[in-house]
Amino acid sequence: MRPRAVQIAGGLLCALALAACDGGQGGLTSAGPTSPAVGPVRLWPDLAPATNPPVDYGESDTQRVPGVEVADNDVRSVDAVAVVRAEVRANPDTYSGGDGMYEETARAIEACTTAPAACPVMRPYYRDLTGNGRDELIVGIRMPEQQVGVRVYLAENGGLTRIMSTVDQVISVELAGRDLIMRVASAGIPGYEYRTAWSWDEQQHSMLPTRDEIVRVRPSRTGPSAVPVPRLVSPSPTVPVPGGSDPPTPVEPGPVPADPVPVPAEPAR
Repeated sequence: MRPRAVQIAGGLLCALALAACDGGQGGLTSAGPTSPAVGPVRLWPDLAPATNPPVDYGESDTQRVPGVEVADNDVRSVDAVAVVRAEVRANPDTYSGGDGMYEETARAIEACTTAPAACPVMRPYYRDLTGNGRDELIVGIRMPEQQVGVRVYLAENGGLTRIMSTVDQVISVELAGRDLIMRVASAGIPGYEYRTAWSWDEQQHSMLPTRDEIVRVRPSRTGPSAVPVPRLVSPSPTVPVPGGSDPPTPVEPGPVPADPVPVPAEPAR
């Protein structure tokens, strides 16, 4: 039989097989009408684009930590308290921006060595957020009015570069892949919260808030908590003890509550 005849015979066999299945149990059935695809429609196409650059919120600001050396670019070799203290000493009387710090918080950080129980610097976490194959240092700082400062440091060229710094009334801080996700209580919409995903941006060489959303929160069976408790979810099976030689402490999967260390409230100005 010639090739053309073989093709025709094969086609007839396939058609007969489909006809036999059609209408039978487990045969092909229609899924109904399909909605037409609708593409994005630009509103006010004659509207002239903005010519002035947007307001700089400082998301892409980075800062080299002065006086901190990192052996082999390993962030686990540095003390988180010493890192934050170096920034405080390099930026005295700075109360806003990435280096902003409450006076009481700055004093408590300086006294972390003599009064560790009242130290506002929480235990550090480590995660490769930049994709360079090495961990970055993630630090949380308790501040007055239930605020938490979150800072991320990148080890490079034998030192530390701060690639993220933000302060807010945090409900929780979580790690998902290479994203750092902050959940913040909504100020004006009861029953909702803000969730911001901070991601590494190679061009800006910093962490940027790449996704920001308002999410409805399901009420808890036990009722809402009067005071949000900041926590950081660790993806690692162990958490090293900073500044010590003891073996790492195993951590069960799930949220890890922060140590309840009181921080004095800021006096009214």
